[in-house]
Amino acid sequence: MFSPSVQIGGLFFLSLQFVPAHSTRPLMNWQVLNTPRCELGESPFWHPGEQRLYWVDIPKCQLYRFKPASGAVEHWTVPSEPGCIAPMQSPAGGLVMALRNGIYRAAQWGGPLELLAPAQHDVANFRFNDGKADPMGRFWAGTVNERRDAATAHLYCLATRPGNEHVAAPVLQAQMGGATVANGLAWSPDARTLYWADTSSHTVRAWQWDAVRNLLTGERVFGHWPEKPPLWVAGAAANPPYAGRPDGAAVDIEGNYYIAMYEGAQVLKLSPAGVVLDCLPLPAQCPTMPCFGGPDL
Repeated sequence: MFSPSVQIGGLFFLSLQFVPAHSTRPLMNWQVLNTPRCELGESPFWHPGEQRLYWVDIPKCQLYRFKPASGAVEHWTVPSEPGCIAPMQSPAGGLVMALRNGIYRAAQWGGPLELLAPAQHDVANFRFNDGKADPMGRFWAGTVNERRDAATAHLYCLATRPGNEHVAAPVLQAQMGGATVANGLAWSPDARTLYWADTSSHTVRAWQWDAVRNLLTGERVFGHWPEKPPLWVAGAAANPPYAGRPDGAAVDIEGNYYIAMYEGAQVLKLSPAGVVLDCLPLPAQCPTMPCFGGPDL
């Protein structure tokens, strides 16, 4: 199993398995990028200033960045599993990253790591997973219960913005819980809605979000899909219908929510009201997360 990066237009996604997917709809013109194979590729983001695509390979403790214009790929080995990364406002290409035991920052690519906040979970059984920076610049990261035996994962936020010398040291605060595998984190373009998914329960939820005060209210179910049928087998020519389960997400400028459906070989496009507007069939069974990028974005 490997994780190629795949692109169509300005949309990238990462996949755990790249195998022919059975779909009644013709596949779009996806292009496989010439990037390293990963065990579990995650957390892609496009850096417009650098014109690079960044992502991580969680089990192999690798960070990657790729410049499409030149084809250059760089990798960086970090001390433990990087669940997610986000860019800092740094001319040297600084990053914030969630490693197994805490949130770190590096002032430049490949540079020394500075611990911003230690993890609050049991690092023997939990690690950070999906996360990114919110519209105000705060870094968020959810966790995964690696035993998958209880909904005890949380979504955390750094209480202050990293790199601001005039505020108190960052503090990691739990914002929500009740998940097993935290995923699907995204915000609406008007910064009034936060989305968060629990992959194990096949559910995406949405909240009204006060960006300035960082307050969440009005929880609602945004999307829910049936569980995997008992006889379903990945890659089989004949399977019971299965949409997959929600993994990573991205939002476009119109507020539509794009969710990678793990084992469903598709990315679904949902309206701000939670209505499925489109299905993007993929040549891969297990997409993990989409992102938008490219020279026009």
